[in-house]
Amino acid sequence: MTAFNAVRFRVKPGAEGKFLEEHGKMAVAEFTGFRRGALVKTGERTYCMIAEWDDMASLAASRPKMIANLDRIRDTLEDLGGGLGVTDPVSGEAVMSFGR
Repeated sequence: MTAFNAVRFRVKPGAEGKFLEEHGKMAVAEFTGFRRGALVKTGERTYCMIAEWDDMASLAASRPKMIANLDRIRDTLEDLGGGLGVTDPVSGEAVMSFGR
């Protein structure tokens, strides 16, 4: 079953250039089972990364590499508050599909 993950970020003032540059350098080919992804600007200095995977096993196996990529941008991120830290990640299997 197809799986998705989403990660919410808030970028520190003045750090958006580095945040976007580093995302552009991330090699998605190194993630087995990765289908496609998008970095969405959701507001002033706020972003959400959404990715589609072949299945939950592929997503789970890629978490160490995803964390390594996060470590490259961690200094650009603000704490989200509420005990979340600098990211708010969620993931799961698709239960319904819409669109073309």
